Amino acid sequence: MIQSETLELLEWPRLCQHLATFAATKLGATAARHLKIPDSQTQSELLLEQTKEIYQLETRLTTGLSFEGIQDIGDSLERAERSGVLAGEELLAIATTLAGARNLRRVIDNQEDLPILTDLVADLRTYPELEQEIHRCIDERAQVTDRASQKLGEIRTDLRRVRSQITQKLQNILQAKSGAVQEQLITQRSDRFVIPVKAPQKDAIPGIVHDTSTSGATLYVEPNSVVPLGNQLRQIIRREQAEEETIRRILTEQVAAVKPDLERLLAIATTLDLATARSRYSFWLGANPPRFIQREDNEIITLRNLRHPLLVWQQQHEQGQPVVPVDLLINPLIRVVTITGPNTGGKTVTLKTLGLAALMAKVGLFVPAREPVEIPWFDKVLADIGDEQSLQQSLSTFSGHIRRISRILEALGNGEAEEQGSSTSLRDATRTATLSDRGAEGELPASNSALVLLDEVGAGTDPVEGSALAIALLQYLANHSQLTIATTHFGELKALKYEDDRFENASVEFDESTLSPTYRLLWGIPGRSNALTIALRLGLKPEVVQQAKTQVGEATDEVNQVIAGLEAQRRRQETKAAEAQVLLQQAERLYKEVSAKAASLEERESSLRASQEVAVQQAIAQAKGEIAQVIRRLQKGTPTAQEAQQATNALNQIGQQYQPATPVKPKVGFMPKIGDRIRVPKLGQIAEVIAAPDQDGELSVRFGLMKMTVKLQDVESLDGQKPEPVVKPKPAPIAVTPPPQNVPEIRTSQNTIDLRGKRVADAEYILDKAISEATGPLWIIHGYGTGKLRQGVHAFLQQHSRVNNYEPAEQADGGSGVTVVHIK
Repeated sequence: MIQSETLELLEWPRLCQHLATFAATKLGATAARHLKIPDSQTQSELLLEQTKEIYQLETRLTTGLSFEGIQDIGDSLERAERSGVLAGEELLAIATTLAGARNLRRVIDNQEDLPILTDLVADLRTYPELEQEIHRCIDERAQVTDRASQKLGEIRTDLRRVRSQITQKLQNILQAKSGAVQEQLITQRSDRFVIPVKAPQKDAIPGIVHDTSTSGATLYVEPNSVVPLGNQLRQIIRREQAEEETIRRILTEQVAAVKPDLERLLAIATTLDLATARSRYSFWLGANPPRFIQREDNEIITLRNLRHPLLVWQQQHEQGQPVVPVDLLINPLIRVVTITGPNTGGKTVTLKTLGLAALMAKVGLFVPAREPVEIPWFDKVLADIGDEQSLQQSLSTFSGHIRRISRILEALGNGEAEEQGSSTSLRDATRTATLSDRGAEGELPASNSALVLLDEVGAGTDPVEGSALAIALLQYLANHSQLTIATTHFGELKALKYEDDRFENASVEFDESTLSPTYRLLWGIPGRSNALTIALRLGLKPEVVQQAKTQVGEATDEVNQVIAGLEAQRRRQETKAAEAQVLLQQAERLYKEVSAKAASLEERESSLRASQEVAVQQAIAQAKGEIAQVIRRLQKGTPTAQEAQQATNALNQIGQQYQPATPVKPKVGFMPKIGDRIRVPKLGQIAEVIAAPDQDGELSVRFGLMKMTVKLQDVESLDGQKPEPVVKPKPAPIAVTPPPQNVPEIRTSQNTIDLRGKRVADAEYILDKAISEATGPLWIIHGYGTGKLRQGVHAFLQQHSRVNNYEPAEQADGGSGVTVVHIK
């Protein structure tokens, strides 16, 4: 199938292998290595949302999402359904998987704003009672425990008794016949207890010889007096094995009864692990989440600083060369881009990088490019890259390309199809393209949104025919695919841009001074031939190069000179654009500073006016009152000149006292509030405040998917204001009261929980709520009964983070029917 062939050409399996290294479980790694590519945009968007939410969740957690305990129990579930008996290791793996899945669900349920993940684990059933029953019957060494059944306990008591009798008898024989034994040792051969006897003295200890040493000097003998006990021991062991198998069979039947739920649990855990691997791989790549665009709505493909993920891996893990990013900005009208330039210039890498970016977006991975990442959802990614030359099939390079391109055209026309000796001719396909009506400019068949990648299109045959074939093919693809990127050395393909608005030129830059490519992609400029220039610089005789130029013709030389001029002009424009960008940023910063200062001055001026008006009004009111008092004193009796002078002096003092004082300049600054947008100059980011400054002058901010804590002095407002420093209030002296000594723990109705009659699963929920709210000890009434509820409660208390320890209650408080829990 051409789709599978394309994945191999793009080295997609290698990328999946890299992704698998970020998985936490064997199931997740297997799913990553065999990553399925979604068939619809809806599926891709769901996978992207899963990746985003895991990315967001892991930024909140200190240790990341844990998949501890989750194992591949698929084969065990199949065997349980077929009435097989599971081994202790398999049952233990099922129990740890249930515990690990419950922990995953608990972590996700405790977080907010994770609708996709919450919905994913909503129906997850973890069967804590099954897990507890397995742990009751199977110990950490995967052996069946004595408490698994009363019968097994009795059998093992008999087993220990008989073994003790055998050991005692053998010890007596060793002491009595010390001269006949090789050493004072009791060992086993074929499940029979024996002692080492010297070969020449075998008759001193009559019995059954079960083994001989390598040298023949030692015989391992089971004395006749011990044989009956040995036979009895073997019978007890068989009874023990039969009872153990019965217990494991009962547990296996319980597992088989809930097999569909356990398979769903396994699928959910694998989905979460795969989403976590995508998130961690995306974070490692420094990638950003893509947005699927509709080119019909005039949206532009935007991939700035796009890096090849496999080259990034090679650079980090294999000491490869630094990765040179490319910029792909493709207008919605463009259907075909032809990339020209010298060999080893990066044309093929550009094709593969774009193809991998499209596939990564489809499977829910972030794309290693600068934000924003905007790319269409391609229903097919089809490629002809490399050489399909085959000596066994007698295929030339040209024949190999034609076979593969024929399969691409077949997939475009009829959907995905297997190669079955198709005799479709590329000439027939291109002839159809020239005869068919292209329709309205830029229109495509409604059901075809494919990305086609062609490397060295038309190469491997006569240049004239190959060029004509390449032109016809690209015109056909312009009508039948959403986007085609083709690399070529044919100069005729460069002119298609000027004949059809749906074509665009690009080229890889070449540095003539160093005779090496720069791996930069130049848009709008076709590549020029550098073969003769390189040959001359590498020492080929000038007369040979000059003769070659004569053969090429002056027109070609003039075209190369024009292209060289365009490249130089582009470099000058890029330099000037960069300088203009710097000047623009400086102007914007100065404008914001001036605007902020002007706003600050206006605010201060209005504040001054308001405060002055209030002060004047208050002074006038008080002065009027005091003047009225002076007038009343003058009105009493006959005023004299002396009293008039005193009144005048009093009025002058009042005037001086209530002269408006110069207002204090208000302090310039601001205080960030929740929801404000501020600038963090050290990071060069604009962030949103999500938590107000605390007493230490630290506040929490968010930009993009990242959250972090910054100091108040490291931020500023969007208009350039620095914040006011936070003044810590002096703490008032606190009287320290010594803690009470030996305060007795008192049982009340508030700290007593009655679980009698509850199921273990319901009891877990009640206990978790009570422990999270408790500030002191709790009395848990579970009663005696069968003991399952008590065991379930104790198992839950053992794994709870807030429980310090627990113990049976005093006899007066219920004894072993009540458990006292001490909270940390």
